[in-house]
Amino acid sequence: MHIPSLRDAVSADEWALRCDLAACYRLVAAYGWSDLVFTHISAKLPDSVTGGEHQFLINPYGLMFDEITASSLVKVDMGCRKVIDSPFPVNPAGFVIHSAVHEARPEVGCVLHTHTRAGVAVSAQQHGILPISQQSTFVLHSLAYHDYEGVAFRPDEKPRLQADLGQANFLVLRNHGLLTVGRGVAEAFLNMYTFENTCRIQVDALAGGGELTQVNPSILANMGEVMKVATAGQGAQLAWPALLRKVERLDPSYKT
Repeated sequence: MHIPSLRDAVSADEWALRCDLAACYRLVAAYGWSDLVFTHISAKLPDSVTGGEHQFLINPYGLMFDEITASSLVKVDMGCRKVIDSPFPVNPAGFVIHSAVHEARPEVGCVLHTHTRAGVAVSAQQHGILPISQQSTFVLHSLAYHDYEGVAFRPDEKPRLQADLGQANFLVLRNHGLLTVGRGVAEAFLNMYTFENTCRIQVDALAGGGELTQVNPSILANMGEVMKVATAGQGAQLAWPALLRKVERLDPSYKT
């Protein structure tokens, strides 16, 4: 596809965010978390770009995640209406969950939602996330659950989802999938990487049979500080440059 570049049509801050979000879509595809065209990752544009209005970048509906580029991302408002012209369609129904989170959590810069096999499998397990791996300890530190209410396109579900999410950064959407939030794209992605691996490990452990060894509950305390130490105080920014290099090796067209 020929997609005209927006690099000279938007601010430097917006272009940088577009490149990060496009890279995130490519990484989700590369790690096998995509569901054809049917999930979304949204990124909130900074006030320096919008003048305080709530505007977001989201995928053009119908493109595979490994096709998405910085210029193909669509800029929308809180109602998922296009802010600037784009030849690509958007999916207002798919933005319901994202708009609910952005509305309730103004500090959130990125919302990432998946329908992976392991994520949906664990979302259907009544006991939810089990404390059986090191990965799970980081998730359980900031975890919430939201019961399934059908395909999430009804605005009346938003207040219940917001209440269930609260201040958590990891959300299990029962019978549906996983959702993570972050202050930026890098943090939302790294949170999902940990969340997805937590679910894969749990599915494998339960499939193996036998009694599982659970992490001592005392270890779950103060995980925020543990994460700071584990990432040398850099959080998601420790791994994000390496992940961008990975995307660059796979296909540098994401930043066009």
